[in-house]
Amino acid sequence: MSEANPANLDRIELLQALSVEQRAAIARQCSWRHFHPHEQIVDRASDSRDVCLIVEGRVRVVNYSLSGREITFDDIESGGYLGELSAIDSGPRSASIVALTETLVAFMSPRLFLETVTTHPAIGTLVMRRLAHIVRTSTGRIMDLSTLGANNRVHAELLRLAKAGMRDDNTAEITPVPIHSDIASRVSTTRETVARVMSDLSRDNLVIRQGNSLIIQDFDRLEEMVEEVRGD
Repeated sequence: MSEANPANLDRIELLQALSVEQRAAIARQCSWRHFHPHEQIVDRASDSRDVCLIVEGRVRVVNYSLSGREITFDDIESGGYLGELSAIDSGPRSASIVALTETLVAFMSPRLFLETVTTHPAIGTLVMRRLAHIVRTSTGRIMDLSTLGANNRVHAELLRLAKAGMRDDNTAEITPVPIHSDIASRVSTTRETVARVMSDLSRDNLVIRQGNSLIIQDFDRLEEMVEEVRGD
């Protein structure tokens, strides 16, 4: 894990429009902290309003039901950021953030974040696009939860994961192989249901495992399976 230094913020996508000197100035005003895997970075119940810049590592945005079941919203890789909602409206956190790997975070105060966004239109546009993406994604998930059965929600999540690894031959690669419990927490079902669906897809030769990757053998067919049900 790297030591905190101004050059680290060069990796943050949100700040790419800034000069090296401007990023260095922001870095000096951030507080820096290293987190171990499974360590909580932000507690939903906390009063913090800082924006988290993920300099190194990977984190997960989660919530917990009253029964303690984990509900996963998203995973954020190094170079990403999160926590902007509370910085913008001073409201409470909407979710907790947990480190998945060794992680280095630069915490940007609400004042510094808003100052940066309002004085640099390119950064303001990026924030608006991210918020629009969150709304669209959330709308899609609400529709899936309202209209799809558990099996179909698993298919839809695999389809979402596979899009980033699309190939020209109608196959797609998901790396690393998604953990059954992670998929279950994303689509509000049980690990056993995910295991059964994955077994069915494997039997039908729609998915195969190759090393640390899951290969979707027929992306179009998986997409049809989801859209056929969404269209009912």
